[in-house]
Amino acid sequence: MMMRYKDGFWPNFAALVYVGVAYFVGWVMFFTDEVVLYIPGVLILAHSMVIAAYMIHECAHNTIFAKNKWNAKLGRVLLWFTGSCYGTYEEIREKHFRHHVDRADVVAFDYRPRLSKFPKLVKLMHILEWLYIPALEIMMHLLVLILPFTMDNRRSKRKLVLIVLTIRTVIFTSVFIFEPFAVILYAVAYMMFLTVMRFMDVHQHTYEIFETLDQPRGEEANKFDREYEVRNTFSNMISLRYPWANLLMLNFGYHNAHHEKPTTPWYRLPALHKELFADDTTQVFPFINLLKSYHQYRVPRMLNADEGDIGGLEKGRQFVGVDGVSFLTAH
Repeated sequence: MMMRYKDGFWPNFAALVYVGVAYFVGWVMFFTDEVVLYIPGVLILAHSMVIAAYMIHECAHNTIFAKNKWNAKLGRVLLWFTGSCYGTYEEIREKHFRHHVDRADVVAFDYRPRLSKFPKLVKLMHILEWLYIPALEIMMHLLVLILPFTMDNRRSKRKLVLIVLTIRTVIFTSVFIFEPFAVILYAVAYMMFLTVMRFMDVHQHTYEIFETLDQPRGEEANKFDREYEVRNTFSNMISLRYPWANLLMLNFGYHNAHHEKPTTPWYRLPALHKELFADDTTQVFPFINLLKSYHQYRVPRMLNADEGDIGGLEKGRQFVGVDGVSFLTAH
């Protein structure tokens, strides 16, 4: 059997077709002379990248194909849709699995103390974040290109970065020659994509940060138990009343259900959530509360770091959250 689950062909086929068609249509709208199509084009393109990213997440958990190698091949292709192709699928998968197994935000380095040494840069990034420009996420993605040339243990990634950078430079230069404004619209769509991904990430855990991604797992990996994971994991669905609305994020908001059974495919998560939690909303944060907290703490969040079991979140209304923990940046 090609698919891992018998009922998986049509949901995954539909999601992948949507990614391809929406990505293509979004770009086509940028090349029209109809200004009225620019905003829909930005929204469609950004959303295609969101779904592509969550399909990469599915590949990482091997929920699509029966053979792991086919999940990996699909994941590598989808990295190009999300602009995350400067890193490798294997690195992304390793980081995400460490997050699950170690019950922490596992990173190669914590940018917070390092960034704090540059107050002028911090001030500039604070201004950009206040303007809703995801400066921190942009920096984290740029570091994927930079770190292979500054960290000895990542020297082997230099060739990949240079090859991908050359290909994408040629592509975007060609686009700029034919339609300069299309490049600007793509940048807007990409920032919107980063914002959506970050919004979902910052509200799903109050985990500690481990700087152990580039190291073998040590004693710290056993620091937290399953009860800690449950207490510090939260679901942020768009709507409990209308489950179909959560398809906009490929059901990624059912995060407690996902952590209970990580190999459950995205289209089964609503049923699993209902089975596990029924009407218990202890770990579920209302979407409106998260919108308010995202707005209120968008600047201080940049240098915030959770310590676990922080409490006092008032159903997400006082949830500051942590930046820079995207599974698309393996550092």
